[in-house]
Amino acid sequence: MSDRAARARDGLGTIARLVAVPAAAIVLALLAGGLIILASSFFARSGFDPLLPLNAYRALLEGVFGDLNGIVNMFAAAAPLVLGGLAVGIGFKAGLFNIGATGQFLMGGLAAAVIGSTLAEAPGPIAITAAIAAGALAGAFWGFIPGILKAVTGAHEVVTTIMLNFIATFTLAVLVSRFFADESFTFSRTGPLGNAELPILFGRTGHLGLLIALLAVPAAWWLLWRSTLGFEIRTVGANPDAARYAGMRPGFLIALTMSICGMLAGLAGAGNILGITGFMSSSFATSIGFDSISVALLGRAHPFGILFAGILFGAMRAGAPLMQIRTGIPIEIIDVIQAVILLFLAADIIVRRLIRIRAAGAGVEELKTVTSSYGGRTTT
Repeated sequence: MSDRAARARDGLGTIARLVAVPAAAIVLALLAGGLIILASSFFARSGFDPLLPLNAYRALLEGVFGDLNGIVNMFAAAAPLVLGGLAVGIGFKAGLFNIGATGQFLMGGLAAAVIGSTLAEAPGPIAITAAIAAGALAGAFWGFIPGILKAVTGAHEVVTTIMLNFIATFTLAVLVSRFFADESFTFSRTGPLGNAELPILFGRTGHLGLLIALLAVPAAWWLLWRSTLGFEIRTVGANPDAARYAGMRPGFLIALTMSICGMLAGLAGAGNILGITGFMSSSFATSIGFDSISVALLGRAHPFGILFAGILFGAMRAGAPLMQIRTGIPIEIIDVIQAVILLFLAADIIVRRLIRIRAAGAGVEELKTVTSSYGGRTTT
């Protein structure tokens, strides 16, 4: 066997080990979801239907792939999840668990809504660029706060980002209702975006933000695996003491990484506001920040893995309405399936035994960041 063939075989083997547990988790979650759907038919007025899970999943697929709009809706739902997944996944590479994507998303969306409505009459390129930049900077600032606290005081990023999620929610409510509310509406919300709205490129919901999310994936890959900064981020995540001994600055890298994570989550919020909702209300709420954790884990914190995981979750979201119409199964079953996927990822030892794989590297290594942290004071 030639060296090239041997390298190709080893590469395929590595890929197979990496995707085995996530793929098995998806299959097992779909089976578990099917059992729940089947059990629900016992309580349906129409009576027990053994084919209900198959009909539900068929309708789910038709809702996504039945026409062009369904496919576009899938990518529109996937775009913020991909950006949010990158915001969590890059943190994993630095040994950080960024559970604050929700707050970063909200701050990015708020900044984009405020700047967008302020520049609603400005030329489109200027208004859109300024609104997107404002969202990215606001998210980066919200990520910088736990990053600098971690770097200077050793404060655990999980605690600080959870607190900042709550602070972001209440800050949003106060700012929108007191300072940025458009009085022409009956409820507290920001004004119309006008020229700051992202243009629709294809379908009904295929806005410019989809391309931003798509371009962010190779950019994140290049950052992590082709740049000096990415090497330092991964080194700090693997062993901060060794990184410091090698002349790196773990504290600086932690603050910078959390800022990058916040920027990506802020871009997700900006894209959602500028391309989908069109305004920010004082009671705006989203599950994208927490769904992004599942996306990052399912994608093994790899940018391209996160892309596929985000598309999968986006497909579930896009096909759920037709599933509910056709079979009467509530949309919330998608949340259940996604939660079960995360459950099986967390129980990767059980999954590996079920699929009879014991190779090194097959487990979800990113879970180590979730369950532990090197903590302590990290000097800059």
